[in-house]
Amino acid sequence: MSETSRAMRRAVDAFAGRHVVVVGDLILDEYLFGKPARISREAPVLILRFAEREVYLGGAANAANNVHALGARVTPVGVIGADGAGEELVALFRAGGIATEAIVTETARTTPMKTRIMAGGYQATRQQVVRVDREPTGEPQPTTEEALLARLDALGTIGAIVISDYGYGTVTPRIFEHLKTIARRAGAVVSVDSRYQMPRFTGVTAATPNEAELEHLAGGPADDERAVEKAGRQVLERLDARMLLVTRGSRGMALLERDGATTFIPIHGTDEIADVTGAGDTVISTFTLALASGATPLQAATLANIAGGIVVMKRGTATVLPSELRQALSLHDS
Repeated sequence: MSETSRAMRRAVDAFAGRHVVVVGDLILDEYLFGKPARISREAPVLILRFAEREVYLGGAANAANNVHALGARVTPVGVIGADGAGEELVALFRAGGIATEAIVTETARTTPMKTRIMAGGYQATRQQVVRVDREPTGEPQPTTEEALLARLDALGTIGAIVISDYGYGTVTPRIFEHLKTIARRAGAVVSVDSRYQMPRFTGVTAATPNEAELEHLAGGPADDERAVEKAGRQVLERLDARMLLVTRGSRGMALLERDGATTFIPIHGTDEIADVTGAGDTVISTFTLALASGATPLQAATLANIAGGIVVMKRGTATVLPSELRQALSLHDS
C-alpha cells in the first residue's frame, strides 16, 4: 500500500473521533411508488396503482446522515415546521441514532419536502414521473433565529462545520457570521454547499459547487479543464476561500487550492450511474470530515471522489460507510 493510501486510511480511521455540525435546510425526501395500470379517461396521463411509500433524510439532513454513516459524531442544526414532515424527519434522525436537540420547530413554517412519484414494476426499472415540492417561504422568524443561535452556542467542541444551503433561508446572514466566529474560536474547518447563494458565503475553508454552479458564479463556461481552472480561480478569489472542490459528473472532480495547485481527479468507478440524488451531500460530508481528520486537501478530495463514486451506484438518497472507503482504497492499490 502506498504512503498516500495509508494516510487516507488513517484519516478514515480518525473519523470516529470528530464532531461535525451540519447547519442548513433540513428536507424530507418522499418516494411514492406505483405500478402503471392504464391511461386516465380524465386526461392523457398514466394512472399508477399505489405500491409503497418510503421517506429519507434529504438536504442538510442527508449531509448529516452521511457524516453519521462515516462514523463521526454529528449534530444537525436547522428548523422544521410543526407538521407531519417535520415529525418524520425527527423520527428518522432518532431511529438512526442522530441527536435532534439542535433542531428548532417553528409552528407556522412548512418543513421542506420533495415528493418523487416513481413508476415501474420492479425497483431496477422504476422511473421518476414527476416531483412535487412543498417549500417554506422566506427566512425563519426572529425568535427561531435566536433559538438556532442559542443551540449553536451550546454545542461544545466542534471539529468541522458543514453549511448545506438549499435556498430555504435557514442559514441567515447572522447565523453564518456566528458560525465563522465559532469556527475561528475552535480552529474548525468550514465548508459550504449552496444551491443559489454561494457568493454570500465568503471566508470559508472550502466550497463544493458543481460545474453548472461554477459557470453561473464565474459568468463563463467551465466545459473543459482549462475553463474550469480559470473559472475556479475567479470564484476562489470572490469567495475568499482556501479551496474549491468542483464536482464534474462523469468527468470526476477538480480541486483548486488558493495557495497551491489545481488537480483534476478522474471519476472513481464506472460512469454507469444509478442515481445521483444526494451525491453532493456525500461529497461535502466526506471532504469536510477528511480535512478535519488530518487529510491533506488532495487526500480529502480523493476520498470524497471515491465516496461520490460509491454512492451514485446506490438508488435513492444513500450513504457511504468507512468500510467501503477502506475497501476501495485497498482495490486502488492492488
